[in-house]
Amino acid sequence: MVLSLILLGLVGAFVFYYYGIRPMSYWKKRGVKQTTPNWWFGDMRGNIYRKENLVDLFQRVYNMDTNCRYFGYYQFNVPFLLIKDPKLIKRITLKEFDHFTNHIQFVPPDSDPLWARNLFSLEGQQWKEMRPIISPSFTSNKLKTMFTLMDDCAESFVNYFSKKNQDIVEVEMKNVCTRFANDVIATTTFGVKVDSLEEPNNEFYKMGAQVTDFSSLKKALELARAAIFPQSTKISQVYIFDNPSRQFFIDLIENNLELREKKGIVRPDMLHLLLEAKNGQNQKGEKGITNVDIIAHALIFFFAGFESVSSLITFTAYELAIHPEIQKRLRDEIVEDFQKCKRKWNYEAIIQMKYLDMVISESLRKWSNFPNTDRVCTKDFVIEPELPGEKRVVIEKGIHIELPIFAMHHDPKYFPNPERFDPERFSDENKDMIDPYTYFPFGLGPRLCIGSRFALMEVKVLIAHLLLSFEIVPIKKTQIPIKLSKTRFSVYPADGVNLGLKRLKL
Repeated sequence: MVLSLILLGLVGAFVFYYYGIRPMSYWKKRGVKQTTPNWWFGDMRGNIYRKENLVDLFQRVYNMDTNCRYFGYYQFNVPFLLIKDPKLIKRITLKEFDHFTNHIQFVPPDSDPLWARNLFSLEGQQWKEMRPIISPSFTSNKLKTMFTLMDDCAESFVNYFSKKNQDIVEVEMKNVCTRFANDVIATTTFGVKVDSLEEPNNEFYKMGAQVTDFSSLKKALELARAAIFPQSTKISQVYIFDNPSRQFFIDLIENNLELREKKGIVRPDMLHLLLEAKNGQNQKGEKGITNVDIIAHALIFFFAGFESVSSLITFTAYELAIHPEIQKRLRDEIVEDFQKCKRKWNYEAIIQMKYLDMVISESLRKWSNFPNTDRVCTKDFVIEPELPGEKRVVIEKGIHIELPIFAMHHDPKYFPNPERFDPERFSDENKDMIDPYTYFPFGLGPRLCIGSRFALMEVKVLIAHLLLSFEIVPIKKTQIPIKLSKTRFSVYPADGVNLGLKRLKL
């Protein structure tokens, strides 16, 4: 009995050392500067205990040594390398992209096959074959066909608040912008018409809120388990999108596809474009995509649009509220262009407004949707020494790379006075001075976000409609500055963003 306990203790100690202690010196052994990680947690303890968010984590690691080009840290027992040098970022995302073709898998593909089929998660050859099939859905001509659907949603949004008999309508901006983003995706991607302000409890919105909510500790621990012990998902699967919201969208898309194919229904939305891709052929003469692929892509469009677009509109509205001089200049441009297009917005008028583009670009700099983007090394990659104290480093196949979007956007070396909201950074005179590998809100290289123009058009349409009818103003409940959530993976306001919509008389 005693011997058994001793053996059990030795086995436990070995497992603890092998999985909990030994991995934490990976970068140190290779001559790379690194954090001082905790056993098991690595550098994630503060995040797991809700004491810091991912923005705080990456900022902390990024600033540990301001003179180095890269820095090692750990997500639990997995070594990550944070790349801080724009030249290295260019090599990784463009020049030597063949070494870093894949994103990190949140869960093993066989644990959640539906998640594994979307364009973000696809790897290697599968991604190379799928991207040219999906990309045509986001050309200017295709976006132009969906503009009317977006414009209708923006008009309904403004009309809802215009009908209220109040000089200043107080709103929690994140909530209402999420409802707008929901309605746009419902109509442009799923072919469903909803109005989530007039019908706040509609099923589409409720299921959408569930499918994009990763704030629970249970979900965080599930994803952590999948990352540390991927083999465990063979016993108990981990899904990115959970039921019943998962099944709701599967049924919705399958029924919609069946109806359209049977009755030949054509609607200028994303589902139609994906159906065209399905009925087309790839370079090998094979069918383009399957119904499962369509569901996977529609879900990732929803996930990206629901959260990212609503956050961008929210943060932009906040900056306009606390910078009335910027808001006035933007409104002047919007009113002038609205008159030019005979008081009815069109695609060309929206995308050609220069100051609007400058404001949105600066909002993306200061409030990037996600704190980082990532890559997985797919074949060994060498970083030769350039600075004093550096050693030749071999990034081994399978090692995870992080590119710190938020931290670089707030680095005074690249953006002087980074906490200042200054659209002039993106004027015609100044924007060419920005190193493109220090500003990448939608990612970089071939893995650049395929839906970025779709998202930008959606944001610009609503801002244009909103500023025609209202002045966005701070109210007593407005939190200045905004505090970011410690329970979200994205850049998310912790306590909402309360603002006032003050009726204009134009």
